[in-house]
Amino acid sequence: MNQPLDNPSGQVVPAIRVRHVTKTFGGVTALDDVSFEVLPGEVHCLAGENGCGKSTIIKIITGVYQPDAGAEIEIFGQKLSAITPTISRKLGIDVIWQDLALFPLMSVAENIAFEGMLGNVPRIARHATLRKKAAEVLTRLGVDLDLEAPLHTLSVAERQIVAVGRALVGDARLVFMDEPTASLTQSETEKLLAIVAKLSSEGVAVVFVSHRLAEVLKISSRVTVLRDGRLVGVYDTDGMTQSHLTELMTGHTFDSVVAAQDRSKAPVVLQVKNLTREGEFNNIDLTVRQGEVVGITGLIGAGRTELGHALFGMTKPGSGEIILNGAPVRFRSNRDAINSGVAYVSEDRLTLGLVQPQSIADNIVLPVLDSILDRFGLISSSKKDKTVRSWIDDLAVKIGEPTDPVTTLSGGNQQRIVLAKWLATKPKLLILDAPTVGVDVGARAGIFEIVRKLADQGLAILMISDEIPEAYFNSDRVIHMAGGEFIGEYDPRSTTISEIEGAVFA
Repeated sequence: MNQPLDNPSGQVVPAIRVRHVTKTFGGVTALDDVSFEVLPGEVHCLAGENGCGKSTIIKIITGVYQPDAGAEIEIFGQKLSAITPTISRKLGIDVIWQDLALFPLMSVAENIAFEGMLGNVPRIARHATLRKKAAEVLTRLGVDLDLEAPLHTLSVAERQIVAVGRALVGDARLVFMDEPTASLTQSETEKLLAIVAKLSSEGVAVVFVSHRLAEVLKISSRVTVLRDGRLVGVYDTDGMTQSHLTELMTGHTFDSVVAAQDRSKAPVVLQVKNLTREGEFNNIDLTVRQGEVVGITGLIGAGRTELGHALFGMTKPGSGEIILNGAPVRFRSNRDAINSGVAYVSEDRLTLGLVQPQSIADNIVLPVLDSILDRFGLISSSKKDKTVRSWIDDLAVKIGEPTDPVTTLSGGNQQRIVLAKWLATKPKLLILDAPTVGVDVGARAGIFEIVRKLADQGLAILMISDEIPEAYFNSDRVIHMAGGEFIGEYDPRSTTISEIEGAVFA
């Protein structure tokens, strides 16, 4: 079992050393006597559930917040009694937040190099200088981007690279990366992790925050674990397992037990025959039965999400059949799919799953407005409140008030709201596409408890996931998809997870 490490730095001057950091907000203790350090060139992970204090400690180190009395902070050997964002940046610290904080209408070059043109004295921005600085940074990172392209035309992965480039233009020596891979595909994630490794080799310290424990253990050498604002310990990742790290983060042991059951005698809800959409998937044959959870896994680009879109009417297959409860269906739109009893929980919760500016209650009832109208065709407050309260209670969603913005919720509770929204349509088939993206490890178990409960109640579930353990432990059958085709099917009761991983990563 991994034990907390003593100070491993020896004579090396840490990039950052914090001791006895406490922070209270109006009587609420967000951090309680936290101490850790990060070495030059180290990739270090901050791990913990949502609300454990990760963002708070980052904001203290970068001068956004001031710690309570008694804290000690050293940045590259300098003891500081007070830190401001300006001081932090001058000392070589940068933060790449999850929302990136870039300028969508500005070019790649302008986003990377604009800070070099800032100052107290107004001056003309020289475009050639901006381009030169941006090009130098991208060359250093080993990537090629169109310097003149407006940022909004780039993929999320490319914007992450722009954000890294901006930090390097400012001569960053310590970079915090907050959930940098949350919206990336597996292949994009691999490219970003390669960039992180390159920064580390050049002596830049990187502090990585991520809910994806596999990549945490892959990229970092040490991990600082926080729980409820307190330091659990600093651990070497060599020999650390995901299950042990989960236990450290949550204080609970999550037993990974195969949940698969034999549903072969249950009525068929979905049957797909020879379904094809050129360039996306080919000759798909699929059956999902009442109360069954069928998992589809494989590498990014296998065509899994594209298949989900076709089954939900978001795209139209070129050929083949979709049969729902024994009747052939042709969806002209996702509205047709909803009316036929199909629900789809997208992997992009923030953009496609929720309406961010709206309240928790409004998000839940959005797909079922017709069912909460009064006799005058207006929304009935009593019907709305009853529907909202019913799903909040059934799914154990932790909220303040139903009228609060949905953005006030944690990732796990936001995902429960997305589930509530679609379950309110009373579907026969529920498609879950990467259901735990951006959800912390403790909340994942709760999501899958709900999934199993829904299956036990007779709901047919098709679950798409690139995390093999997620599919293995929570599905009745696991299908391996690659190159747009189904190439293997496994029963978790008679197959080891290593066999599936060996096939997928072969």
